[in-house]
Amino acid sequence: MQTEQRQKALQNKAVFISCIVPVYNEEALVEPFFTQLAESLNQLASRFEIIVIDDGSSDQTALKVLNLPKECHVKFLGLSRNFGKETALTAGLEHCSGDVAVILDADFQHPIEVIPTFLKFWADGYEMVYGVRENRDNESSIKRNLAHLFYWLMTKITNIDIPNNAGDFRLLDRKVVTAINQFQERSRFMKGLYAWVGFKKIGVPFVVQDRPAGESSWGLGRLTELALTGITTFSDIPLRVWGLIGFIISLTSLIYAIYFLTKTLIFGADLPGFPSIIVAVMFLGGVQLLSIGILGEYIARIFTEVKQRPKYLIGQQHGFE
Repeated sequence: MQTEQRQKALQNKAVFISCIVPVYNEEALVEPFFTQLAESLNQLASRFEIIVIDDGSSDQTALKVLNLPKECHVKFLGLSRNFGKETALTAGLEHCSGDVAVILDADFQHPIEVIPTFLKFWADGYEMVYGVRENRDNESSIKRNLAHLFYWLMTKITNIDIPNNAGDFRLLDRKVVTAINQFQERSRFMKGLYAWVGFKKIGVPFVVQDRPAGESSWGLGRLTELALTGITTFSDIPLRVWGLIGFIISLTSLIYAIYFLTKTLIFGADLPGFPSIIVAVMFLGGVQLLSIGILGEYIARIFTEVKQRPKYLIGQQHGFE
């Protein structure tokens, strides 16, 4: 759509909105969240769909979603097991039909009130409108500092521009959704894919709300794993760095060998130093193990891709008829 067509469609409530909401053990929030979301969307568009992707919940989340009233316009995808949020988002994008897709979480931390602002910028010609956290005051200092380190590192070692403090909360135009759906990779880092596809984009600041119930399933371990996926899928700098380190160590060894040979020819042989040998062996052994570990991360990603398994499996599906 052209800008004028978008503005007219938004004014006439003729924009078909697809909301993509991944859920995992959110039974306490299903009814209030989706009721409020449907009421908000009903004021913005005459036609909308809410695609709920249950990522293998172990509680009553799926049952409560299926019992939501028809007025919520919910379409349900129940994955056969827990595949992870990145894969759940992929499933939602591959099954949405709207002119725009709005991605948000079901825990009220992504404010529903910001969606009209997203649509306004979309009507002004932007293909992607993403939310930017104004602060991280509700997080621990360790998690906050690690997040800043990750975003800084990604800007240095990749060729993509991932906005600082921008997450999955965003609006995507249909052409962006189509572009992302062309990716067949299994190891997915969605924030990187959003940045890689490009298109005209703009950030909208928002304040992260507190969860009314439940706890986040994103601990430090899962966030670290996601960060490693982002680094290894969008940069080969770690491999190059260790190649450079190997060259420096080899050059240092050559210089030391020349120095030792020269000293021996001039002054004779000294008593071999056992401590220095142990230090050198342990240092080189540690470097080799670390470099093998980094290489193993990349090989593991290759191993996952070459098996060509499906990105996800759907256990149950409702509302797409």
